[in-house]
Amino acid sequence: MEIEFDAVVVFWRGPAPWHFVRVPEEHVPAIADAAAHVSYGWGMIPATVVLGASTWSTSLWPKDGGYLVPLKTAARRAEGVEVDSAVTVRLRI
Repeated sequence: MEIEFDAVVVFWRGPAPWHFVRVPEEHVPAIADAAAHVSYGWGMIPATVVLGASTWSTSLWPKDGGYLVPLKTAARRAEGVEVDSAVTVRLRI
C-alpha cells in the first residue's frame, strides 16, 4: 500500500524530542486495515517514508485515533525541513 499526502511538521517535546507529521484523517481507515496484517507491539506499523530525495524505514505511531510519522533527523536536515515546514510525504506500508 502506498499513500502520499501534504502535512506540516510538528515537534514533540519530551524526554526524547522528535519531529513528526500527522497522517491526514482520510488515510487513517486504510492504514488501520493494513495494521491488522503488519502491526507489531504497541500498534506500531512498519513503513518506508519518502521525503524529497530521502528514504528511510520507520514505524507509524498510533496517536489519538490517527498516526504520526517520525521524521529522521538526517532526512530533515538533508531536505531543509524544520518545525512548521509544509512537506509532501509518501508512505509505503
